Amino acid sequence: MHIDARKIDNNSIIEGDICIVGSGAAGISMALEWLNTPYKVILLEGGGFEYEKQMQDLYKGKTTGQKYYPLESARLHYFGGTTGHWSGFCSTFDPIDFKERDWVPHSGWPLNREDLDPYYARAHKNLDLGPYEYDVKYWQKKDPELKSLPFDGDAVFNKMWQFSPPTRFGTKYRDTIVKAPNIHLYTYANVTEITANENASAIKEVTVKNLDGKQHTVRAKQFIVACCSIQNARLLLASNKQAPKGLGNQNDNVGRYFMEHLEIKSAELWLTRPDVLKLYHWEWEITKARAELAISEEMQRKHQLLNGTASLIPLEVARKQPAFIDIWTADTAATKRNMVKLDDIGKEGAKKEGHRAFQLFTRVEQAPNPNSRVTLDTEKDALGVPRATLHWEFTPLEKHSLRGIYKIIGEQLGITGGGRVRLMDYLQDENDNTWPSFTGGGWHHMGTTRMAEDPKKGVVDANCKVHGIANLYMAGASCYATAAAPNPTLTLTALTIRLADHLKEKVKGKL
Repeated sequence: MHIDARKIDNNSIIEGDICIVGSGAAGISMALEWLNTPYKVILLEGGGFEYEKQMQDLYKGKTTGQKYYPLESARLHYFGGTTGHWSGFCSTFDPIDFKERDWVPHSGWPLNREDLDPYYARAHKNLDLGPYEYDVKYWQKKDPELKSLPFDGDAVFNKMWQFSPPTRFGTKYRDTIVKAPNIHLYTYANVTEITANENASAIKEVTVKNLDGKQHTVRAKQFIVACCSIQNARLLLASNKQAPKGLGNQNDNVGRYFMEHLEIKSAELWLTRPDVLKLYHWEWEITKARAELAISEEMQRKHQLLNGTASLIPLEVARKQPAFIDIWTADTAATKRNMVKLDDIGKEGAKKEGHRAFQLFTRVEQAPNPNSRVTLDTEKDALGVPRATLHWEFTPLEKHSLRGIYKIIGEQLGITGGGRVRLMDYLQDENDNTWPSFTGGGWHHMGTTRMAEDPKKGVVDANCKVHGIANLYMAGASCYATAAAPNPTLTLTALTIRLADHLKEKVKGKL
């Protein structure tokens, strides 16, 4: 059922078994797992069902360090969350992404890939993806025209992606949630504070407010915060009455290790003859699966590289495309104009006879960096919550990895005579760790409440429970210990379903 929190009596007390804060991909996936159960689930959404500028304003914040997008435009603040404008790119993390790598400080999860496999398969249903199949041979069998570039050995492999329609959670799941008798969706219910008991070992209640001046209290047995990486950290840091440094922040880890995917034009691929490279082609709302070039675990270890992938775009098209960092601005109208222009360029598409030259575009994980972090500003939003400040910072490992990835791809194509790779100027000098003005991110916010078994190294444990607090869980990409190369939505959905299974066992008294 749906309740507008602006229209109920002020200072209402709302009680349930499970309280979910946030209704994006993680929050709604969590709620769906409790459909038709005997448990009363409270799902809190700060906005309504549509975009509203005044709600987006609550996400405003400052950025320092590496140039970044305006925070209020990087996430959507209404039912369905940022799935309202995501592009649907999905792929699984590689086994190496979960391992501790001695050349990547702070790497390693308390999980491995096999732990997530069954949940990846279930997440496919939420995201309207095809079969849980990421072996290139499977897709080549379905379409023999999906031919691989020639590589010598397995130093470079074809990492497969699948594409959600993309699923807009706010549209697809609205009726399911609203009609569910045990799911109580409250819109215009912004959580402004989490209140713990005296020694901050358990959560008692959360306070919700809206711009109409109403304030309510929500009490539950279990609380799941699923507001996205920046807002998750902001809410924990701002909830500091019982814990002066913020909830879960006894070791100063909340907000740290913010990660993005570094997305940037990096090199050119020149083939010996024109080719359509259908295996690597992507067309909006048409392509179901494609490959990107990736580096094997063995070669990542040998050359001490971060994990990343390279996508291919016909060079004559790519040269007309503006950098992402220049497209997305605080001016909504300007952003829409930029996106239309980008779409128009993209519609030029690939020629039927193929192309000789392609741009290689990188999506690479950011090394976990405690200095890349979210903190609280002294300025407060309209509901009295301190705004977030994001400091985005790289290490030399990111640029080293870009050079290494393309050196390996170039060597392998050179050996087979398939083509040549030319690095862009900013990657030529191995002693230069600066970044060009067109450096951007993928709007993928990760980290800030990272997962680790040792409370000194992370905020949540392997079950996404905040260390030291019995009934507080974080859901979403904020729990990531490392970012891997894929866009985060598939993995965060899988991780949320895994958390739901854990909570079901807990409420049954089996844990």
